[in-house]
Amino acid sequence: MKTILRNGRILTETGFRDDLAVLVEGERIAALLDAGDARARDANAHDLGGRTLLPGFIDVQVNGGGDVLFNDAPTVETIRRIGAAHRRYGTTGFLPTLISDDVEVMRAAIAAVDAAIAEGVPGVLGIHLEGPYIAPERRGAHDAAKFRVPDAREIEMVCSLRNGVTVLTLAPERVAPALVRDFAARGVIVCIGHSAASYEQARAALDAGARGFTHVYNAMSPLQGRAPGVVGAALEDCASWCGVIADGHHVHPAALRVALAAKPRGKLLLVTDAMPPVGGVSGSYALAGETVTCRGGRCETADGVLAGSALDMAGAVRNAVAMLGVGLDEAARMASTYPADFLGLSRSHGRIAAGMRADLVELDAALDVRRSWIGGVASA
Repeated sequence: MKTILRNGRILTETGFRDDLAVLVEGERIAALLDAGDARARDANAHDLGGRTLLPGFIDVQVNGGGDVLFNDAPTVETIRRIGAAHRRYGTTGFLPTLISDDVEVMRAAIAAVDAAIAEGVPGVLGIHLEGPYIAPERRGAHDAAKFRVPDAREIEMVCSLRNGVTVLTLAPERVAPALVRDFAARGVIVCIGHSAASYEQARAALDAGARGFTHVYNAMSPLQGRAPGVVGAALEDCASWCGVIADGHHVHPAALRVALAAKPRGKLLLVTDAMPPVGGVSGSYALAGETVTCRGGRCETADGVLAGSALDMAGAVRNAVAMLGVGLDEAARMASTYPADFLGLSRSHGRIAAGMRADLVELDAALDVRRSWIGGVASA
């Protein structure tokens, strides 16, 4: 199947261009055509009407959406429903994220992701296991009764995904550097998060192969003058990636700008940490035995603890422009190109270029999503 997308403002690797058309053949971008090319004038081409075409957004932390939570029912159908809910907001690739839970639930979640990828559920790139090897002192809304240190069988289970990418969030004071090194050597992307670790402990995990920080600033030891903590390690380290929840509730805009200034370009990612209300109709959900209520975009327990977010990726891009002061091109890369790089998918995802997967999103002047394509297939 061939599709031509023309008459738009297209984000290429060198910036926005309005003199190109995108030729899609099957799942891939076949070429970027000069607007004057005869093929770009095909009568069946999709006219973007001057709107903006970006690489599809990639969200590496998606707990739920469409009124369902992955933990509650770790099945292919749940993944499909979450993906469909987030696709409305431009997410064309995502990691279903399992919050700290029992071994049986983790095993079911990994099996469901394997099956979803095998069945071709749109957008699924792997799994994010957020815990349970994290710190009670920085648990957030996680259930501390689920926390533990992995034994040999559990380590094998964490590394058992056959299809796609595995991201594991852990606290380095709970998991020794030798085990971090083992996870990394077996292809697991280790992130530091929900941690009360010292700077030295975080640094040791980075040296052992950890390559990211889960929702930096949130649920981790802060940066202080004589105790840099996990935040200090995250902002200092040039090689690692940091996810940020740019919803105006999790992190102050000034702190976001500090992270942007501290990290090398390409190392700050937009994530949602999204919960069931995204793309759903209910304003509340249950998590770890507590009721979480979402009001004004803020999801919190009765005690006022933040419990995920109601953020979607299109909203995160808009907020990055408004709060960080970056251009739309850079905000879009933070939502697509840089997450693809973090996941090791830079050769196939996150860019509009020949040979890349045709995962695309069309935005209007208000930066709202009009249409998306996953593997060249357009949304309804």
